[in-house]
Amino acid sequence: MSSDLVLVLTTVPDRPADGDAAHETLAQVLVEETLAACVYVLPPMQSVYRWKGVVERETERQLVIKTTADRVPALQARLAQLHPYELPEFLVVSVAGGSEAYLDWVRGAGA
Repeated sequence: MSSDLVLVLTTVPDRPADGDAAHETLAQVLVEETLAACVYVLPPMQSVYRWKGVVERETERQLVIKTTADRVPALQARLAQLHPYELPEFLVVSVAGGSEAYLDWVRGAGA
């Protein structure tokens, strides 16, 4: 069973320097604008990565965004406007299948 649903992954700082909780803002806006049916905001985690030649360590939160493939371009554009990172993670993972009722709910952007 194939599906037109996708999960989009992005990370945001747990608490950016300006104090704005990016994860709360992003999740709220994406659902309100029906770009996503649901956004999971996972607990703080430690990320270790190389950025511009330096190994960095930051406390971040993973956002798991449930949406449809046709919404991905608009979602990516909106995320680029709102995201605090210069180069935000944006990974799209295909959903192979699931409960038809749940898949329909996501297609309706949570309506």
